[in-house]
Amino acid sequence: MKLLCVQVIKDLLDEGIDYDKVSKLTSDAKFESGDIKASVAVLSFILSSAAKHDVDSESLSSELQQLGLPKEHTTGLCKSYEDKHIALQEKLRESSLRLGRLEAVNWRVDYTLSSSELKQVNEPTVQLRLQAQDPETDSTKTTVVSITADKFRVLLTGD
Repeated sequence: MKLLCVQVIKDLLDEGIDYDKVSKLTSDAKFESGDIKASVAVLSFILSSAAKHDVDSESLSSELQQLGLPKEHTTGLCKSYEDKHIALQEKLRESSLRLGRLEAVNWRVDYTLSSSELKQVNEPTVQLRLQAQDPETDSTKTTVVSITADKFRVLLTGD
């Protein structure tokens, strides 16, 4: 169990899982490929959830035993978890949802008198220029949006 958990933790840390090793580790149990995939998925869920919620290995062991996992399996799983607990948390923190921060908003109103398609348009349009910081690269990205005056009014007031 401990060696299987080590492989799953390697996968969670993006170090790559050795499926040949996993297959050899589960060969005594006569697992088929679906059983192996299910076992890896369950262990991945248990280990990542425990790290995400900062569960100590003693509590994790107790909970898993209450769910019916044998003590020797729980001990192996918890030992592997305890060894990589901090690394798992750091990896999960890195890959969590990150939102950009709005840096600046600029706008201008253009009034179109006519166009090549229509002789007379007489319609205002609002150009919004949004600058937001990309959380992964710390670079600033600019997006320009052109909307009609009616849509801008809805955006501004919600009416």
